[in-house]
Amino acid sequence: MPGPLQFDVPSALEYFAALVEEDESLSLVEAAVCIAQDEHPQLDVQSVLAEIDALAARLCRRVPADAVPLQRLRLLNRYFFHELGFAGNINNYYDPGNSYLHLVLSSRRGIPITLAVLYIEFAQQIGLRARGVSFPGHFLVKLRLNQGQKQGEVLIDPFTGRSLSREDLAEMLEPYRERHGLADEDEMPLGLFLQSASSRDVIARMLRNLKEIHRGNEDWVPLLAVQQRLVVLLPQDWEEQRDRGLTYAELGRTVEAAQDLAAYLENRPTAQDRHALVDRLAELRRAAPPRLH
Repeated sequence: MPGPLQFDVPSALEYFAALVEEDESLSLVEAAVCIAQDEHPQLDVQSVLAEIDALAARLCRRVPADAVPLQRLRLLNRYFFHELGFAGNINNYYDPGNSYLHLVLSSRRGIPITLAVLYIEFAQQIGLRARGVSFPGHFLVKLRLNQGQKQGEVLIDPFTGRSLSREDLAEMLEPYRERHGLADEDEMPLGLFLQSASSRDVIARMLRNLKEIHRGNEDWVPLLAVQQRLVVLLPQDWEEQRDRGLTYAELGRTVEAAQDLAAYLENRPTAQDRHALVDRLAELRRAAPPRLH
């Protein structure tokens, strides 16, 4: 008699890889939730999604069927920022927990991008057209409001709940312009910085936030987990494979480090850091254990 059927449970990374394989089916909120599984391996992603849906459903019940987009936006802002109390984590901005959606959901505190992911989900569930905007240094939400024959856009700062004017945006962009020597506003119009971000871009920015935190703290093990996800998410971004290789090297995993750096050098033959990495690759290969025959 045959035994019971057995199924292999996918690893957290395999689950993530399946979620982000195709742009058309990439669920922003689900992919964002499962980022936390590296640090919280017992996390039940489906339970978190159900909690988000329940909160959104409560809002949906309050929105009249004939409500115009501006009315829906006001109801959303009142519910999200005032009733639920979502806000920026001013006191502990660089805590990795701010990048884990289930913790943001429970604490009601986060950074702009995680607050934006939740805000966008609620907005879409009440029929609003909302997208993320990868503004330099500060993630935003853009909503397109149709009012009869008129169309308009509203930019929301998910960290504060403020609606931003063009003057506000120009002021927020000023540090970026100064760093890049762009004093003349005509050199780079504001609209270039307000393009909608794809779901893949949003997840990449979330992971890169964590990457910078872990790298700054020299936390190599969690950094490697983040790098694994970035390589899966962005398979043609050879800089991410380079950075994974450098993280492997910090952990003494010389074989994997050499493989990643070799792949980077092969695919980026004119990279500015090529000479330094050729030397590093040679060091890694000398340090690698001998192959058995």
